[in-house]
Amino acid sequence: MSETFTKAMARNIFYGGAVFFFLLFLGLTFDTMQQLPSRDHRENITDSVVRGKHIWETRNCIGCHTLMGEGAYFAPELGNVYVRRGGPFIKAWIQSQPTGVPGRRQMPNFNLNEQELDDMVAFLKWTSEVNTNKWPPNIEG
Repeated sequence: MSETFTKAMARNIFYGGAVFFFLLFLGLTFDTMQQLPSRDHRENITDSVVRGKHIWETRNCIGCHTLMGEGAYFAPELGNVYVRRGGPFIKAWIQSQPTGVPGRRQMPNFNLNEQELDDMVAFLKWTSEVNTNKWPPNIEG
């Protein structure tokens, strides 16, 4: 018994698939919203973290760096820089830019004061504590 594929069948497959994937999308969205509070550690967002994010945004750090996989790939990923290097190193690195080393990409000196440097470190520390489910993958080793 051969059945021909009719417009009605095609329409039913389309609408059935659309409804299925819409419901799947809603389910995944709901699941994500349930998990976020335990993964993003929003209770650790201090005024210093907020000010650090403001510095990140106004200095267009994402124009060169990635943060949790988002941004430009000109300079290193900074989502885990606090874990890798620590606060004192981050502050010293920002203050010492540009290094003037020939052949290396150079970061501009943003002339941040001590409070702004502390705020940037607080922001980068907070981002390092967000559970990103190992994203982006560690390709360094």
